[in-house]
Amino acid sequence: MESEALAAMATFGVLLTCPMDAYLESELEKRFRLLRLWETPPDQRERFLSANAGEIRAVVGNTAVGADAGTIELLPRLEIVSSFSVGLDKVDLARCREKGIRVTNTPDVLTDDVADLAVGLAIAVLRRICAADGYVRSGAWKRDGDYRLTSQNLVVLPKEHTSKELGNSGVVSAINFSLFVILAVRDSLEFKKLLANAFEDVEH
Repeated sequence: MESEALAAMATFGVLLTCPMDAYLESELEKRFRLLRLWETPPDQRERFLSANAGEIRAVVGNTAVGADAGTIELLPRLEIVSSFSVGLDKVDLARCREKGIRVTNTPDVLTDDVADLAVGLAIAVLRRICAADGYVRSGAWKRDGDYRLTSQNLVVLPKEHTSKELGNSGVVSAINFSLFVILAVRDSLEFKKLLANAFEDVEH
């Protein structure tokens, strides 16, 4: 039974649309008949797909090359399109839905990292960290003195310690790891009011 299953998998054609992780390619090749689309010149790919259409039942792509309507039409036995990425921009979802082709991706795999980077970039922009670094490295501080930082504050508060008023203020945005980020002018009345409300909420 196992040998029959392995034999069936060996004839199951998987179309890899572009170079990807070496481990992924290796594991796919162990189990299926792997066809690498990028090894065929662009002007010959339609002929290549037509010649292998009887065997290709899966397409593995990413945000660079997926499965457009033309590719899907050339593969009548296609059962699944898998995107080795979060985005599905390169997959014709309407055509897949119409033909009953399953579509998978890797949702949320980078969500935490994107949130971390977003906060880091926000701080870098507000405090002009990159510009300040260049200022110091250039030696301009010897001539022009201290580098003036921005007049904005970045306050990060745990979501559970923020009041309803704070959450509805319009200058607060939620980010992935259950924190609120407040961007406001340091000396503004609005900023002082928000900060006072936040700390009052923490004390209670």
